[in-house]
Amino acid sequence: MRLVKVAATQMACTEDVSRNIAQAEKIVRKAAALGAGIILLQELFETRYFCQIEDAGHFALAAESKNNQAVNRFREVAKELGVVLPVSFYEKRNNARYNSVAVIDADGTVLGTYRKSHIPDGPGYEEKFYFSPGDTGFKVWDTRFGRIGVGICWDQWFPETARCMALMGAELLFFPTAIGSEPLDASVDSKDHWQMCMMGHAAANLMPVVASNRIGVESEAGSSISFYGSSFIAGPRGNKLCEADRETETVLVQEFDLDLLDRQRAEWGVFRDRRPDLYKTLLTLDGLA
Repeated sequence: MRLVKVAATQMACTEDVSRNIAQAEKIVRKAAALGAGIILLQELFETRYFCQIEDAGHFALAAESKNNQAVNRFREVAKELGVVLPVSFYEKRNNARYNSVAVIDADGTVLGTYRKSHIPDGPGYEEKFYFSPGDTGFKVWDTRFGRIGVGICWDQWFPETARCMALMGAELLFFPTAIGSEPLDASVDSKDHWQMCMMGHAAANLMPVVASNRIGVESEAGSSISFYGSSFIAGPRGNKLCEADRETETVLVQEFDLDLLDRQRAEWGVFRDRRPDLYKTLLTLDGLA
């Protein structure tokens, strides 16, 4: 029996980086006090979601991992509390910039970095202006509390992301997120669709999924997004085990037995019965081999 408690969180962000990091630390400490061993913060929590518009001034927000304020602070926090922290940050590497996550183990060691693979481009979510497509490929990490896979926001809409990490041996999947209303059509509410996609990943891979989104209304140069929170944890059959509301700063904690989940995946046979030889169409854009 290998028991682990995981936490999903959500918070509002301001223009003050130090204040955001301090608030995120407060949330991490609360989750750790509730027994969580792996704690997920939301996407790009150091700042407001700057991708609403194209502004070259925002390039200055990027920093190398070794110089990033959040990564360095949460290395200390992870070591102090003995928790695993996937930390989202805007990464600069020479002339490239990425939407990245540094995975910090419970001793404060940075196990590695994942760079967001799928980069969205649409009104209010102008990420292709700021980020190069990730070049790390999908990755999993052996942490103190289990082997985890981490995708970032738009990655979560692609079943290939979750399946690749599951095939690589992930036992738990984590998705830091920044998603809310559509600036050009406030009537569009993607919350249920957003959750169902990830619940489908959980069900298809018989693997828990943890999603953390931000809350609050953020406006910039005529664009405005109401981030709808609704962070949640899904069980291995796609069942939603716990969920935050749309507006409240929240910590959700759920316990799983990783050995039991491993046995269940074997019993269902979904990995045993795969036919990779028939999946070559997935390697094309147009469906033509």
